[in-house]
Amino acid sequence: MAAIERLVFFGSPQFAVPTLEALAASPYAPLLVVTQPTRPAGRGGPRGGSRRLQDPPVLRWAREHGVETLQPERVHTRDFLDRIEAFAPDVAVVVAFGQIFRTSLLSLPRLGCVNLHGSLLPRFRGAAPIQAAIAAGDGETGVTTMLMDEGLDTGPMLLSEAVAIGPADTTPSLADRLATVGGDLMMRTLRGLEDGSLVPRSQPGDGVLAPRLKKSDGRLRLSETASQIERRFRAYQPWPGLETICRGRALKVARVRVLDLVASSAAAPGTFLGVHDGALAVVCGQQSVLGLESVQRPGKKAVGAQDFLNGERLARGEGEFTDRLGEDER
Repeated sequence: MAAIERLVFFGSPQFAVPTLEALAASPYAPLLVVTQPTRPAGRGGPRGGSRRLQDPPVLRWAREHGVETLQPERVHTRDFLDRIEAFAPDVAVVVAFGQIFRTSLLSLPRLGCVNLHGSLLPRFRGAAPIQAAIAAGDGETGVTTMLMDEGLDTGPMLLSEAVAIGPADTTPSLADRLATVGGDLMMRTLRGLEDGSLVPRSQPGDGVLAPRLKKSDGRLRLSETASQIERRFRAYQPWPGLETICRGRALKVARVRVLDLVASSAAAPGTFLGVHDGALAVVCGQQSVLGLESVQRPGKKAVGAQDFLNGERLARGEGEFTDRLGEDER
């Protein structure tokens, strides 16, 4: 038996909160919560004014429940390592914390650092596993607990649990379910480590990397099929979203679906086919057709397909949509 009495929790976004709540209601209540620094959030004012500071969700939860917190800029500084060492933790639980751990930190807890990752490892290592699973069209994903090493989600696995991906799932809806399942999985993991029943399993060397998303990832790729684009739309909510180029200017996609249409072989990707069943019909890869139900020009409100067409007067049968920026946006 290796009793877990002193636990330190590392986490930042809402995804980490259900695990923190489960710990707090168990014999493994954390002595200390470590989270990212408070940073500016949002877009600021119309003239580029300062953005409002926003605390990480984990910090707000810890303060509301009277748990001691730290917000280090970097977790590998000597001062921070000394403070963690002074807590003499039996284990560290890490959920979407947002900084890389080096050996100097990994070696401090007696039982190591246990990470909850939002995929069925080794599939989708990295910062965006939930988005990657939806975009790939996977029928299921899940959560995995593992002992951390210095690699990127490459440490020995402990437990995992699968979660189905529904046809309407977005990243927020799927993340909520995974986070809830993850809290229970972490409890089972800690009990297994405590009683010695868990044997870590090495990961296969090959795995799929899901790197941190960039704004450019949200550009609609007309060479993809309508189904692929629709999956990326759901995966990239709330950020970076999905946008296309219509008549040389950016156009944000606010609501989309695959249309039950097949374009003629002469219609190139980007061709506008008119309004069908309340959506702007756009030809995509393999002659599939995507329906843009609601769209938004920068600085304006989202509008439905017919209202947009009334204002823009798009030409049916012409290549009104493209992957390329207009000269004024380069």
